[in-house]
Amino acid sequence: MTTHRIGLVVPSSNVTVETEMPAILRGHMSADFSFHSTRMRMHTVSPEGLAAMNAQRERCVMEIADAAPEVILYACLVALMVGGPGEHQRVESAVAEQLATGGSEARIRSSAGALVEALRALDAERIALVMPYMEPLAKQVVEYLEAEGFEVADWRALGVADNSEVGCISGERVMEAARSLDLTGLDALVISCCVQMPSLNLVQPAEDEFGLPVVSAATAGAYSILRSLGVPVAIDDAGSLLRVDAADTSV
Repeated sequence: MTTHRIGLVVPSSNVTVETEMPAILRGHMSADFSFHSTRMRMHTVSPEGLAAMNAQRERCVMEIADAAPEVILYACLVALMVGGPGEHQRVESAVAEQLATGGSEARIRSSAGALVEALRALDAERIALVMPYMEPLAKQVVEYLEAEGFEVADWRALGVADNSEVGCISGERVMEAARSLDLTGLDALVISCCVQMPSLNLVQPAEDEFGLPVVSAATAGAYSILRSLGVPVAIDDAGSLLRVDAADTSV
């Protein structure tokens, strides 16, 4: 069985993406994965904190490139979305150029771009979001997704600025927020619009309860990684997004 090496660029206070991403991809039937991280200092999820974190990007990208990953995931969704419409495309392009100049063949993906990719794969147009952010940042995420052509019909922001606290938000609190949304006529629910807010064990139960596709920043990131590798997207118990190739493992 082939082992694919995955690089993760994560905020220093993030403890979730390095647990949820391996947990998702461990369920793949035809490939194995190893994960290797580099960290950008960030504690408070604020425009100033995110800008200071993003300034460390070039160093972190080249550090993780030394591990020769096949794919690198820039794993902080809001850090790019605060940059305004299309920022994930600009950053992914800049990182790809940096990697190529440094002699790395790694592909680059971002959590922001992965969420857009996942929602389009589901043909989702009308969506709702649950986010941990303070309201001003949450509004920027809404505006970013609307600029990508999605209708954000409803959203909830849990108002947590300390990124360490985001990693401790309970599943009960996330589900309570999701149940308070108007889900009428939705094409998809993003139950965690943040790779730090734990949600993996909520995705399939929420999909079963609400009767519509449910994704998270983590499942979207896994989807994008698999697609970039040309590996079938066929993983059970993580939502319909990750079962799109389950009937045809030759994809």
